[in-house]
Amino acid sequence: MSRFLSKEAAALAPYTPGEQPQDQQYIKLNTNESPFPPSPKVLKALSRAELLKLNLYSDPTCGQLTEAIAKRYELQSENVITGNGSDEILAFAFRAFCGQGKGVAYADITYGFYKAQAALFGLDAKIVPLRADFTLNVDDYMDFPGTVVIANPNAPTGMAVARADIQRLLEADPDRVVIVDEAYVDFGAESCVPMIYRYDNLLVVQTMSKSRSLAGGRVGYALGSPALIAALNRVKYSFNPYNVNRLSIIAGAAAVEDEPYFRQCTAAIRSNRAWTVGELENMGFTVLPSSANFIFAKSDKISGEDLYRKLKENGILVRWWADAPRIRDYVRVTIGSLEQMAALVDETARLLEEL
Repeated sequence: MSRFLSKEAAALAPYTPGEQPQDQQYIKLNTNESPFPPSPKVLKALSRAELLKLNLYSDPTCGQLTEAIAKRYELQSENVITGNGSDEILAFAFRAFCGQGKGVAYADITYGFYKAQAALFGLDAKIVPLRADFTLNVDDYMDFPGTVVIANPNAPTGMAVARADIQRLLEADPDRVVIVDEAYVDFGAESCVPMIYRYDNLLVVQTMSKSRSLAGGRVGYALGSPALIAALNRVKYSFNPYNVNRLSIIAGAAAVEDEPYFRQCTAAIRSNRAWTVGELENMGFTVLPSSANFIFAKSDKISGEDLYRKLKENGILVRWWADAPRIRDYVRVTIGSLEQMAALVDETARLLEEL
């Protein structure tokens, strides 16, 4: 650790990304990436002519991308802000809507980035435990006066909250911002986007990393009232005005305009998810109900740690949380291609037979 590190930086609890090994060929089912390439329209849009423009700054308004997103959701450009992945958008939101005297609340088992951002900005955080069955109950947030962040579907559980419940939370306190992180919504949950015009305290955050196969492109966005979006832009222009690069703007716009390819990919993931859940349950696994592109599963025959390590030894990566007692027995498995899921199922069955 550097002797020049500030006390504030030393106190941070950085987010730990999933493994990205370079030394071996793995079936990667640990970071919720899409098994499919980007839309063919993305590849066509990234022409040599566009590459030759990399000597120029990108459009700080991300106009082409913003307009494409607004059109897709039947909103106005003033309802949209784009960012370098949804993580950056979330950081803008934590800075814009939380601060001295205004904390943030989120679940005890959820996306780890929330904890990292709360620490980075020195925010008072209320950690709200999920119920015993891992469901998130909005009643547990009703009396909190600060900003509420809900991953829907939640990660790593994959479980979703009904839109009607989030509506109750929005109406309970119109002076409180509710951030709904919909990174995985396209795989089966109800989106809150239709409520944006009715609730000016609702911010919906989405990403193109999962359902539009652009994890490496880093394209995220938020949808909300013009006032909320203006607040996010205030933070953006105080931090990094050119936050989305030229190629990602083009790629994101092309991806969001290819609705047939989007539907084809998400339908395949849902089908592969259902097949995988059935196979694991036949082996005695407990699998939580998932509306995401991953599943959360445990077995009474093998610990989460042993399953994670043995699968890794045999070329398959899944995600396991060593320092989270409530979920230590579980592993999170990204839904990949049917061939990848068959390999996972076959290897898991072999490991169980060896016990």
